[in-house]
Amino acid sequence: MRIINGKEIASKIYGEVKEEVGKLSFQPVFCDVLVGEDPASRQYVGMKARAAQRLGFKFRSAEFPSTVTTEVLIGEIKSISQEPNMRGLIVQLPLPATLPRREILDAIEPEIDVDCMGSKNLGDFYRGEIRFVPPTAAAIMTILDSLNTDLSLKNFLVVGQGELVGRPAAFLLKRRGFKVNVADVTTKNTAELLKSADVVISAAGKAGLITGSKIRPGAVIIDAGTSESEGGIVGDVDFATIRDIAGAVSPVPGGVGPVTVAQLLANVVLSAQSGR
Repeated sequence: MRIINGKEIASKIYGEVKEEVGKLSFQPVFCDVLVGEDPASRQYVGMKARAAQRLGFKFRSAEFPSTVTTEVLIGEIKSISQEPNMRGLIVQLPLPATLPRREILDAIEPEIDVDCMGSKNLGDFYRGEIRFVPPTAAAIMTILDSLNTDLSLKNFLVVGQGELVGRPAAFLLKRRGFKVNVADVTTKNTAELLKSADVVISAAGKAGLITGSKIRPGAVIIDAGTSESEGGIVGDVDFATIRDIAGAVSPVPGGVGPVTVAQLLANVVLSAQSGR
C-alpha cells in the first residue's frame, strides 16, 4: 500500500508560493482570527503562522475571547480588512455556538476571503466563477494529481457533504468530468457505494468510519476527516484494517492537512497578485 506523503506535496507548493511572494513589490499580510480557547484551533493557527512566515508573508493573529459580541467581532474583522497590505483573512472554525457563523464569515471582504467561506465567494465558486478554490478541496485534487494515475474511468465516492470539504470536493470532481457518487448520513446504500468505489474521499469527521472490510481492494482512500481521540487528531480511516486492502491512502495527520495549509497560502498569493 502506498502512503501518500502530504508534507512532501505541500513542500512543492511552498516552493512555488515562496517564489511568487518574492516577485511582489510588497510584503502581503495574512491574518487568522481566533475566537475562544480551543486547543486544536490554536494548534492550527500556529501551524499556519509558521508556514506563512517561512514563505515571506507577514502573519497577523487576532485573538478574541469566546464572550466577544457579534458586533465587536464583525467590527474588528472589517477594521483588520483595511490594514495596509492585508491580502488574506480567515476566521478559524469552529466558532463558539453563541456566534452567528454565516454573518461573521460574510464580514470578510471577498477579495481577501482566501478560505472561500463567504457567501459571495462560495456562490461564485459553484457558478464556476472561481476566485479562490476552498483549500481542503484544492488539496484533495492536488493529492489525486500527484498519484500520476489515469482516473478518468474510476468510480469516485465522496463521503460527507459538509460545506468545508465534501460538497466543494464533489463539485470539483464533477467539474473534471469524473463519475462521482456522494454519501451522507441520509444515504441508505453507503456500504454498496463504498464497495464499488475506486477512489474514496472521506470527510465525515467520524473516527473509524472507513475499515478494510468496507472498501474495494486496491482502492485509493483520501482521508479528509478529522476528529479528536484521546487528545489527538484522527481521521475517518481505520488505518490498521485497510493497510492490506487499499492501494493508496492519505494518513491523518500528514496527508490532506499539510496540503490544505499550502493551498490556503497559495490563495493568499493569488489575492496579492490580483490587487484590491
